[in-house]
Amino acid sequence: MNGVVIPHTPIAVDFWSLRRAGTARLFFLSHMHSDHTVGLSSTWARPLYCSPITAHLLHRHLQVSKQWIRALEIGESHVLPLDEIGQETMTVTLIDANHCPGSVMFLFEGYFGTILYTGDFRYTPSMLKEPTPILGKQIDILYLDNTNCNPDLVLPSRQEATRQIVRLIRRFPQHNVKIGLYSLGKESLLEQLALEFRTWVVLSPQRLELVQLLGLADVFTVEENAGRIHAVNHVEICHSAMLQWNQTHPTIAVLPTSRRLRSPHPSIYIVPYSDHSSYSELRTFVAALRPCQVMPIVSQQPCGEFFQDILSPGFSLPLIPHSVQQYMSSSSRKTNVLWQLERRLKRARTQGVVFESPEKNADQVKVDRDSKKHKEENLSPWAGELEPLCPLPLRARKQLFPDLCWKECDESVLICDSKKMANVLTAPLQFSVKLQPVDEFFPPETQDEIGLGSLVSTGGNSSSARGNQSVWLGCGSSLSHISKATYLATESRGLALKYLLTPMKFFQAGFSSRNFDQQVEKYQRSQCNSPVGAALQF
Repeated sequence: MNGVVIPHTPIAVDFWSLRRAGTARLFFLSHMHSDHTVGLSSTWARPLYCSPITAHLLHRHLQVSKQWIRALEIGESHVLPLDEIGQETMTVTLIDANHCPGSVMFLFEGYFGTILYTGDFRYTPSMLKEPTPILGKQIDILYLDNTNCNPDLVLPSRQEATRQIVRLIRRFPQHNVKIGLYSLGKESLLEQLALEFRTWVVLSPQRLELVQLLGLADVFTVEENAGRIHAVNHVEICHSAMLQWNQTHPTIAVLPTSRRLRSPHPSIYIVPYSDHSSYSELRTFVAALRPCQVMPIVSQQPCGEFFQDILSPGFSLPLIPHSVQQYMSSSSRKTNVLWQLERRLKRARTQGVVFESPEKNADQVKVDRDSKKHKEENLSPWAGELEPLCPLPLRARKQLFPDLCWKECDESVLICDSKKMANVLTAPLQFSVKLQPVDEFFPPETQDEIGLGSLVSTGGNSSSARGNQSVWLGCGSSLSHISKATYLATESRGLALKYLLTPMKFFQAGFSSRNFDQQVEKYQRSQCNSPVGAALQF
């Protein structure tokens, strides 16, 4: 990751790790290459400043919400607050970095002095000519692109590298040409090659959208066989791909890069075309600015010793205003808390079937049974409102087996206490399921309250009883009262039991979870009205 939190300021450039950002409050993006966007994704939720082209690509490719993107025009000065009361401000100016579409340098001016952050850039003499905003300014700290800061690495200019590629392609007039590129950058090279050889350049749909945004010449297409020059991802150029391409048509490949690579195939050519400044260009740039301090952007490649002879003296650490200190410290606490909260809210959770709550379900059943004049009333399942629906003994039965208690009538629900097994007769299907015994549904004291403390033998020759001791829950059962907490607990268990005892073929009917309870109720009523259901009631 090539980014930095500038010390003694609330500024972070190309730095998207909020845990390590500390007191950073203002975030800037120099360009859209992946090594400068590590940690930046669609979940980003803080103001972010960049160029207009980068703003478009940021929303398009990383899905960052537009509400957080602040596009700043290149070449203009913009005033931004550094505290919450507007007492301290800074000025930021964006300068074209000549690296890739949308890439910029940031010139910061404030209580900390003058700081220039180049990002990735390719030096040109025009950067030091009017009306450049850096001309004549004393740069206190220069954050420098040191990618090619190596005296042993000699690079041609981009114009000379382009001429080398043109000469190479002319050696193979009948060959297709694959140009290996990153997802962003070197579009101007493709335009020059198309105009030079008067051919279409075949692009991917994503890159075609980009070149149309840039307003380049109309020399690009997505039709595979329209032209002999094809722009492909650089990772596609390999030995096996060359063998495949040459089976259908003679093909060469060009990798325009300053990296020291070894060609994996005789028809793959590496040309030192770079979008980063060469060592000699960096020396010219630093000598013209004469900053007080040079800080490398690529931290793994120190470069300070190469510029010691052309630096200005007199740099001192800035004093942070009190209002900015408060702004930075408060933002640090808020950032950590908000970040952890957002992570919890956005954490992926295992999704399952979500049923309506027992309270909502009871309300809906009551609304369906009442007349239209009660539909807008706020019904409650508690005392005084549930009483007209059924007497208390029937409510106790509904708490245990709500799917079998559609009418105030006698129904046989046999629970085998010794085998922990319940045999439930549901017309027209009889099946057995494992259930919790009654003493696990209610605590002992609650059983005494609602009349479940004693067991009553069913008697008769019913085959369902199988001779085992059972519990009969009839309409004549007595209970004194049911607390609100007890009602909630038993209603929840009864709701789950209702789904468990519904015939399997019913689940294939395609009902949604929203009207699931009403459909089960309708099914059970129809079964109670059938001859088998009447026998069960008896």
